[in-house]
Amino acid sequence: MRKMTGRLMAVLLAGSLFTTAAFAQSQPGFRTEVVAEGIDVPWGMTWLPSGDMLVTNRGGQLYRVRDGQVSAPLGGVPEVHVNGQGGLLDIVAHPNHVENGWLYITYSSPEGGGGSHTAIMRAKLEGDSLVEQQVLYKGEENSGRGQHYGSRIAFDSAGYLYFSIGDRGAHFENVQQLDRDGGKIYRLHDDGRIPADNPFVNTPGAKAAVYSYGHRNPQGMTVHPITGQIWANEHGPMGGDEINVIQAGRNYGWPIIGYGIDYNGQPLAEATSREGVEQPVFYWDPSIAPSGMAFITSDNYGPDLKGHLLVGSLKFRNMVHLVLDGNRVTATENVFQGIGRVRNIKQGPDGYIYVATEGDGIIRILPE
Repeated sequence: MRKMTGRLMAVLLAGSLFTTAAFAQSQPGFRTEVVAEGIDVPWGMTWLPSGDMLVTNRGGQLYRVRDGQVSAPLGGVPEVHVNGQGGLLDIVAHPNHVENGWLYITYSSPEGGGGSHTAIMRAKLEGDSLVEQQVLYKGEENSGRGQHYGSRIAFDSAGYLYFSIGDRGAHFENVQQLDRDGGKIYRLHDDGRIPADNPFVNTPGAKAAVYSYGHRNPQGMTVHPITGQIWANEHGPMGGDEINVIQAGRNYGWPIIGYGIDYNGQPLAEATSREGVEQPVFYWDPSIAPSGMAFITSDNYGPDLKGHLLVGSLKFRNMVHLVLDGNRVTATENVFQGIGRVRNIKQGPDGYIYVATEGDGIIRILPE
């Protein structure tokens, strides 16, 4: 195991003393400040060139945050089926947003009737409304179930667009079938076209947008700052939450292999490993209910934290700091205990970490 420096250990221990955002302000090593309040379930966060933050609320609203003030809901939001875990989900600005103005949003779309499925669209913001909406992909077939929509969005360094769709909480066999949506991570060009080198483009009957499969409910996704690889986390059942490095055409196992059990205490997966099926980089047992995740790339927190990973926990109302050596997790520490049900984590343009919590506001983490 990689040896921690004294400074890193002190930082982690200081973080583990935090019980609430307000209390954390008096702790050595860090202070926190609430930068936005009043958004019930802030699912996605992104920034505009002006410095304004756009925040999705799972209930179907999109807000602009400026100087700590939350706007009225913006117009032009797509029709959303607010259904359990479904609603207005992630939002990401195009890497060249300054030039093209595109924003990307995932949401539970009722298009087609019979419930909903995860869709991704792009649009531009003019004034206080989204315009030029274009649906790039929508999962099929709709379900009335309220579980496992996913969904996160990420762009890699080559400009490809990735997004996740969960298994929708039923019909687990769909996850292993390439001709069915759900339980997969998809890759598109930024305008919705299918890349010619997607792994299943030439597979008869397969969904050509699929990049990887065998996922349960991926609700965290980010890009490794050095390798450029897509990293994703996903909810297991009772135990077996995973972090995976996403590779083209790979099978990540659900529901064939896994490290969790069913909620009734009975086995779900057939085994914990199988030839030809990917193993996670890391897994939790018991489950933490992972959500947003972000690599620390800023110098704001010192060299001991730079390059490491933060993952939010809905279940335990904290974050997990993962110390990395390449793609290997060498140590973990639960930090910012009691900060709230962490729904998302992003590093902002100012280099500070922003934490979106359910009911407790969007919180910025500052070093003392």
